[in-house]
Amino acid sequence: MLSNESLQSPAFSRSNSQASVDSASMEDFWREIESAKESSMGALEEPTPAEAKPVDEGELEAEWLEDVGLSALISGDEEEDGKALLSTLTRTQAAAVKKRYNTYTQTMRKKNKHPVRDVRDIFGVSESPPGDTCDSHPSQLDDTREEKELPGIIKTGGSLPDDASLNSTTLSDGSLDEEEGFAVPRSGSVSILETIPDTPVHSNGSADPGQSVQNAVSDDDYLEKNISSETEELSYEVSYSEMVTEAPKRNKLKKSDFKKEDYVLPKFIVQKTRFGLTEAGDLSAEDMKKIRHLSLIELTAFFDAFRIQLKRNKTEKVKGRDSGIFGVPLTVLLDSDRKKDPGVKVPLVLQKFFEKVEESGLESEGIFRLSGCTAKVKQYREELDAKFNADKFKWDKMCHREAAVMLKAFFRELPTSLFPVEYIPAFISLMERGPHIKVQFQALHLMVMALPDANRDTAQALMTFFNKVIANESKNRMSIWNISTIMAPNLFFSRSKHSDCEELVLANTAAHIIRLMLKYQEILWNVPAFLITQVRRMNEATMLLKKQLPSVKKLLRRKTIERGVTSPKTSKVLQKSPSTRRMSDVPEGVIRVHAPLLSKVSMAIQLNSQTTAKDILAKFHCENSHGSSEYIKIQNQRLYEIGGNIGQHCLDPDAYILDIYHANPQAEWVIKPQPSV
Repeated sequence: MLSNESLQSPAFSRSNSQASVDSASMEDFWREIESAKESSMGALEEPTPAEAKPVDEGELEAEWLEDVGLSALISGDEEEDGKALLSTLTRTQAAAVKKRYNTYTQTMRKKNKHPVRDVRDIFGVSESPPGDTCDSHPSQLDDTREEKELPGIIKTGGSLPDDASLNSTTLSDGSLDEEEGFAVPRSGSVSILETIPDTPVHSNGSADPGQSVQNAVSDDDYLEKNISSETEELSYEVSYSEMVTEAPKRNKLKKSDFKKEDYVLPKFIVQKTRFGLTEAGDLSAEDMKKIRHLSLIELTAFFDAFRIQLKRNKTEKVKGRDSGIFGVPLTVLLDSDRKKDPGVKVPLVLQKFFEKVEESGLESEGIFRLSGCTAKVKQYREELDAKFNADKFKWDKMCHREAAVMLKAFFRELPTSLFPVEYIPAFISLMERGPHIKVQFQALHLMVMALPDANRDTAQALMTFFNKVIANESKNRMSIWNISTIMAPNLFFSRSKHSDCEELVLANTAAHIIRLMLKYQEILWNVPAFLITQVRRMNEATMLLKKQLPSVKKLLRRKTIERGVTSPKTSKVLQKSPSTRRMSDVPEGVIRVHAPLLSKVSMAIQLNSQTTAKDILAKFHCENSHGSSEYIKIQNQRLYEIGGNIGQHCLDPDAYILDIYHANPQAEWVIKPQPSV
């Protein structure tokens, strides 16, 4: 039997009262493990991992490069999106990519596989003058002193705040094209996008030639800042990994002595930019894909800065079921559900489980501790698999206890866990170095942003539901500690075998991560502003790359001429491009807002420095408030920024539109319903 000491979290110390809570919670954990084993024996079909093959470091790094959208570095293909991604990287992000790419190429050479071409032979790099190389700025992020230049990386100054002008982006020789805001490479330029920036940069993107960036930080410097544990400010404007590397330069922070009774989860106040806050659902699917790629790169760079390896095992490939409810991948369930409701983001069966518990179980004592009637649970499982998709399952006969049991089984039997368990060791290392919650939140924030859409949307709905359960703690006896400990083995699971000691450490860390998610539910799903800035730059760079392809330019020119002759209608459309329309129809500082679903469908609005999205909505409200139906319509509307350097952006009501207008002059402005969560 485990001693009380062994039940303590390995990551931080707690008071005696908290230790007793831990002991009780860990009893819940082991009970949950036993319950999971029993239920798996009665499951209809236990998913089995595909036969694991030994993998080397090079293969893992190749998988990482593919996961972050840089498969072109492996294939050698000329690919605009990959080049555009590389062009936006901050110094720490670029170093993380270099490190993985070098490991991959070195491993491939050692294995004597097909020859790996040097990147200089593929893309070419300009020779740097003496003393102007990365070697003049030693970096803890790089494993070797001599590293190859990554193909296709632009010389940038790092990540800009989201409210900075994006027209200052420089490409190739650094010149700006006055008309388009992009640089056009001069003849003789070796490539459109060249090398990792060698000039040290501030975390806000401005160059600082006189100082070098120290890319490693000690525990004394950043992890344990002596700040009030009650309230802290949190900024989304600056890259987290850049923030880490800049911390030692700003001031030398003395290590603080945290007493056991001082351990609390602080409240974070997010600093709003003039662009407002953006949630994941506010961006287009294509832009969120880029956010995921950048988030994984940033997460890797963040751990690199603390000398922690974000080592991942080869992804466990488990064959999921193609039909039914349990053991079916989230994406398969959502594809089926969208035939009924095209806008659904969370599996309908999961929403039903939430509803059943909320109907009568929120005040039920030990709602997620109890196992329910085994025979009924088995019967309902079989009926759900057979009848749910045909809308023939009778929900009124199910008790809230059975719904809670099946909710846990739903997540436990997914082909892969809702959250990536392979990142847990890195979180363990980070937590062992100090109790500073802000650092842990930043790592968690990036992990959440890197999740697939289905996982992230489901996680958000799940945490919202659990906070409703916790709000009734006085009656149901389900605290944040109980919920997190019980759900840890269901949300973070691995089918690999672990000893009891290893399983306990993993469970404690997973439970702590869930506690952070529950505590910071309201801010966890905001997309960091620095990542949105990088997406804007990616889109601008992609447009430039496509524009500069000679064959494409000739083809488009020929097609334009042909269409102009054969189709006057098309010619008129071409003449009404956003840039032409801005110059001819709409004066500077004025936007035309379209509201196709309202009676007042269009309005020209003069912007000033204080005009917000809610001000524009208010103008349309005045023009469309003649009837009750129109009033209801406008109440559910949001202002969108569409096109230009963003796919689609549902704006925060407090966002200052003039700043967005300057950052994305080619955008269209549309009022339409906000997507459902």
